[in-house]
Parts: sequence; C-alpha cells; structure tokens
Amino acid sequence: MKPKAENTEMEMDGSPETVDGYIASKPEAIRAILSKVRETIRAVAPDASEKISYRMPTFWQGENLIHFAAFKNHLGVYPGDLGRLPFAEKLAEYRHSRGAIRFPYDRPIPYDLIAEIAAYRVGQAEAKRAASKGK
Repeated sequence: MKPKAENTEMEMDGSPETVDGYIASKPEAIRAILSKVRETIRAVAPDASEKISYRMPTFWQGENLIHFAAFKNHLGVYPGDLGRLPFAEKLAEYRHSRGAIRFPYDRPIPYDLIAEIAAYRVGQAEAKRAASKGK
C-alpha cells in the first residue's frame, strides 16, 4: 500500500482521493457536468457514502452502487452488469458495454436516466442486504 500525503486531496501518484478533489481536478465545463451527476445520484441514493474507487467517484451502500468518470469526449457511468438492468431500450442510443455507458459531451447528458439507473442500483443493494439478513 502506498503512503498518503498529508493534508491533500491527491494521492502520491496525482490521483484525487476524494470526490471533491476529483471534480476540482477537471476543466470547468466538465466540473459542472460532474457536479450535476453527483447531485443527481445523491438525490436517489441519500444513504450512500462517497469514495474514490478505481480512481473514479463512487457511491457505496454496502457495495459499489455506481461509478462515474470524466473522459475527453464523454462521461462514463459504471453501474455494474448492464445485462441485469432493465434499461436496454433507453441505452440503445448510447455506446455501452457489459458494465459501462458512454454519454458524449456533444449531446445533452441524460440526468434523468442516470437517476433512474442509480435508483435501480439502490433497490438492488437494499434487496440483497435484506435477503442476507433473512438467512
């Protein structure tokens, strides 16, 4: 494990170690998008905590709910296995793979869809936790 620098939001390799640090490290136009994504997810996952995981802002509620990250030409959203998410029709117009969705910056970011996906993931996490308590 690498040592952490004191009183900073950056790890020794220059990667932000907080969501605030991650957002602050991006260009102004991208910061606005990332802040709105964060607010959008927070609204549907108020009990989740925030952390950096895989060098991305992550909402955690007993498990990773959803990650998001800024790239040169798109916003990446990572809700886990998309094959289990009931959003295939809504995602059809976006590039996506098994666990990643790309929302290009040259189109409006679908914050409502991001909220819907995050809310679904919260429901999955809560159901999993309830099922494990019942065992």
